[in-house]
This record gives sequence, structure tokens and C-alpha cells, in this order.
Amino acid sequence: MLTAHEIKEAEVFFQPTTIGRLALSNRLVMAPMTRCFCPLGIPGKDVAAYYRRRAEGGIGLIVTEGTWIPHDSASNDPNVPRIYGDDALAGWKLVVDEVHAAGGRIVPQLWHVGQVLTPQVDKGVYGESKNLASHQVGPSGMVGPLGELPKPLGKALTLKQIDELIDAYASAAVSAQKVGFDGVELHGAHGYLIDQFNWAITNLRTDDYGGGIAGRTRFACEIVKEIRRRVGPDFPIIMRYSQWKLQDYGAKLAETPEELEAFLRPMVEAGVDSFHCSQRRFWECEFGSELNLAGWTKKITGLPTISVGSVSLNEDFIATTVHGERAGAADIGDLVAMMDRGDFDMIAIGRALIADPDWASKVRNGKVGEIKPYSADALTTLV
Repeated sequence: MLTAHEIKEAEVFFQPTTIGRLALSNRLVMAPMTRCFCPLGIPGKDVAAYYRRRAEGGIGLIVTEGTWIPHDSASNDPNVPRIYGDDALAGWKLVVDEVHAAGGRIVPQLWHVGQVLTPQVDKGVYGESKNLASHQVGPSGMVGPLGELPKPLGKALTLKQIDELIDAYASAAVSAQKVGFDGVELHGAHGYLIDQFNWAITNLRTDDYGGGIAGRTRFACEIVKEIRRRVGPDFPIIMRYSQWKLQDYGAKLAETPEELEAFLRPMVEAGVDSFHCSQRRFWECEFGSELNLAGWTKKITGLPTISVGSVSLNEDFIATTVHGERAGAADIGDLVAMMDRGDFDMIAIGRALIADPDWASKVRNGKVGEIKPYSADALTTLV
């Protein structure tokens, strides 16, 4: 059990906040995590119960696992949910209703994998096993390096296909709004499609969607603008982005604050309400400063930001850090200090929430010893 003083140290997590006009009860976010429990892309009652339990456990905002936008090049797994089709949307309506009934707020993450290496997909969906490169698309038909030069994979998008994809993202956002979601998040991180446009390594285009940072961010900005045009001014749009990529953990979209500002400003002007700044470790700071990626993003844009990255909430981690002691490379004391001084507004938690849907309420009530530790076995079930 934690003492009253120790519980007070974590109060910053439980203060209300907002994204645009969306009011959130606290600053805790469930990070999007692909679970692959939606056969044929349809979320069922088990998925609705899964998300409801996290809302009941005290999470202020849930970002769903990535959901396929309505384009046949978007997906690489038939068990990941889609956000189109009457059957899938009926499933999401149940999810939204369950989360709202528990007092939570929820947004779907809109996803297109672009050109990501995956050997094959279930032949029951596509008719036969097939190499994904045959239908994957990206800005230049290239996949980024794993310590190598870029290499061809799939096809470079035509201007017509880019227009189709912008429409697909916007259509998905409209579907989310109709179903009752509280906003949308665009997956613009980790080397997937939007990020492949943003990253100079994978965007070798010489037209208006390539070249300098203004051209490379045009795809993301046009998606945001079209979503905003269709959903109106009050439906929050969150942009998730990262420096690192699945293809290259050391990648940098921006080497300086000036480059980061040139990257972010166009998206703010397009209509983004909040940035979800993904890094592998939340305590690692940018540009030789004391601010992490979310901190710099808030400083530059003034918008609410979500930080994420290796937040562990096992008993030892919390108990040592509330006393100001170090627990490995970083601790909750660091996180509390960063949030207390206003570096960023929200913190997203990932695998700890897979293991224990009630960890937020346990932290708030000082019942750290009751938190279930994460193990890889937790990924085999949806509880």
C-alpha cells in the first residue's frame, strides 16, 4: 500500500484535461495496441468488454488498436479490425456504447500500413496466400533501411491513388463520428503509410508530395483538411507521429527544433487538435534539452500533447519512484515532474493495461501491490 503522501505524488495523472472541446476526466490514455482478436475485421462482444474494462478501471481516453481504412491496400492482417462495412461498424457501435456506459471516452486509430514487410496473409480472406508486396503501396515504392539503403517494395502511388487514400481516411473518420466515437487518431508514426510520406528516406517523390518537409507533409495535411471538412470543427483529430521507425529505431524526422517546427506547423494549420508523440522511452529528451518529443511538440504548437514510451507500472517501479529514488533508467518521479511542470498533458500506457485493466484505479487508491505484472502470456488472451 502507498501512503497518503505517495498517492498525492501521482495526483497529476488524475486531473481533468481537454482535447479541443472534448473533456477528459483525467490525463491517462490507453495506447493503441494491435490485438488481432477481430476475425474478418469485425470487433465482437469480447472486444467491447475488453475496452469497457479499461474505462471502468479509470482510463480517461482509450485509443483503439489500429483500424483499417476502407482501401484494399491498407491491411496486412485479417484479424485486425476495419472501420468500414456495416458488420464492422455495428461491432464498433457496441464498443463505443460500452465504453461510454462506463464513463470513458474513446477514439479509433485510423491505419494504413503502407509498405511494411509481412510475408503473407490468411488465404481465407484474400482467396489465396499472396505476398503482400503485390498490393502494398507507398509514396515511392521503397521500404526504409534496416542498416541498409532503401529498397524497392510494392508500388509508388499515383496522384489518383493519393486522392483515393485521402478520401478513404476521411470516409473512415465520418464513419467513426456516425458510430459515436469521440474523435479520431491518425497513425502517422513508426514507418507506416503517412510516416512513409513524412520520412525523407522513404519519400523520394519529385512532385508536390515530395522534396522538402512542406511537400512530404502535404499528404498528412490533406488528410487532416478533408477530415475536418467532413466532420466539422468540434470533432477532435489527433495525429500520432514518431521520430523512430520500425525499420530504423535511430531515425529522425527532425534533427533540430526548427526542423520539428517546420514539420508540425502545417498540420496545426490543417486542423490537428492534439499530437500523440511516440517514443520508445518517454524520458529520452530531444535536441540536448530537458524536453522530450511531446514536450517540444507542445512548446512549438501550444496544443495538448500525449507522451508515451516504456511507462512501467509494476510495484517496484512505483514504490521506489514516489520516494524520488531511481528505478533503472527512469521512474514515475521523472514522469510526475515532467507533467507537473507542463511539458505535456497526457501520458499513454500500453502493455501494463493489457495485463491489468484496473491499474489506474489501483494506483489512485495506493494499491500498487495488487497490480498484475505484465508478461508475454497476456497477449494470448483478451481479458
